Amino acid sequence: MGGFFGVASKNDCVFDLFFGTDYHSHLGTRRGGMAVYGESGFDRAIHNIQNSPFRTKFERDVDEMHGNLGIGCISDSEPQPLIVRSHLGNFAITTVGRINNTDALVKKAFADGTTHFLEMSGGDINATELTACLINHKDSIVEGIRYAQEQIDGSMSILLLTSEGLYAARDRLGRTPIHIGKKKDAYCASFESFAYLNLGYEPEKELGPGEIVFLTSESAVTVAPPFEKMKICTFLWAYYGYPPSSYEGVSVEKMRYNCGDWLAIRDEELEADSVAGVPDSGLAHAIGYANRSGIPFSRPFIKYTPTWPRSFMPQKQSQRKMIARMKLIPVSSLIDGKRLVLIDDSIVRGTQLKETTDFLYHSGAKEVHVRTGCPPIMFGCKYLNFTSSKSDLDLITRRIIERLEGDHAAKLELYTDPNTQEYANMVEEIRKEMHFTTLKYLRLDDIIAATGLPADRLCTYCWTGKE
Repeated sequence: MGGFFGVASKNDCVFDLFFGTDYHSHLGTRRGGMAVYGESGFDRAIHNIQNSPFRTKFERDVDEMHGNLGIGCISDSEPQPLIVRSHLGNFAITTVGRINNTDALVKKAFADGTTHFLEMSGGDINATELTACLINHKDSIVEGIRYAQEQIDGSMSILLLTSEGLYAARDRLGRTPIHIGKKKDAYCASFESFAYLNLGYEPEKELGPGEIVFLTSESAVTVAPPFEKMKICTFLWAYYGYPPSSYEGVSVEKMRYNCGDWLAIRDEELEADSVAGVPDSGLAHAIGYANRSGIPFSRPFIKYTPTWPRSFMPQKQSQRKMIARMKLIPVSSLIDGKRLVLIDDSIVRGTQLKETTDFLYHSGAKEVHVRTGCPPIMFGCKYLNFTSSKSDLDLITRRIIERLEGDHAAKLELYTDPNTQEYANMVEEIRKEMHFTTLKYLRLDDIIAATGLPADRLCTYCWTGKE
């Protein structure tokens, strides 16, 4: 996954750019970057943030970089922003999204006269460079962005920085958000709606699907109107969105309360001593569940965050398991002999949640009833890089289905329907493998209801396999 932030200001923008970008650190753990334009032209810094946070790596750059226009990013994939020289002029560009048809687009680019692309380690082509190449096929930046939106299979939201201002373009179907903020003498563009609030900006607007806006220090002008069709990612609210943010006017924190509320409505006969959320991913859901059920909310284990922030998690799964366990400190008096309802936002591979449950049993829990804030994840996302999984078999649901059917792709529609015996069998097998006392997932219709948005405006591909 990834996030970005951009500023157009009459004054030096680097302070706002630094902190606005840093507020997206929950969205990526590999690369961070900033590019600015000022009296000396373009300047850029990119750092590896796998072993230390964005803020630590860029503190020196904040003192050395100067400009009144800038873009910054947090990325789990390619190094960016890139600075490009083309017939459209010099510009810097950063993106959030995923390109599925890279090979076809590269082949077409070569046929159209492109001579080369820089190859990254691992042999991949930088998706941001490919996006820039598509933009450069046309005679203006706006035409080029529209062309890129049309050609890319997947999704691609763009911030593009010129010497005159900043273009912000939301992906064609609006799978990821872009918010515009305003204060005296400055405008900003941000993935997360909260990222500019403490910098003195007020919310101005949220871009529609495919909308392109040009920002200067004095205005935010729509240069290409939004499309009607939208498929915003529902997993934004369920998983990787930060609690104080909102998308399409729907609060992330409130939506998660709603998910917990629906879980409790479907769970009215369960008896337990307390409701706990996996910190910090399940806390809001647990509050919603406790408010509806009347079962007290508690924190039977605490995440030790002073030296283990989320952005510091290593890439190796074995190390992630060890550190995930080290981060959790039990409160024995709230666990020993207790019947706990444990809520998390989702189950992907299942590794960490099983470790957490075993940790609670080891600490004396009598029962651990697990509830999840979204339906079973059945398909790897085709539109956003929110997981490092290379195969659907990394998903615990698909491994269980393969065990039950002999083919992990067999009868998948039956396993996505919570009213079928196949679904019940899958959930029971997951429960047994994970050592839960009971297990229930949030239903698809309930998570849609929790957003309050029409179902046809939401992408639910990872749960249903339907576009």
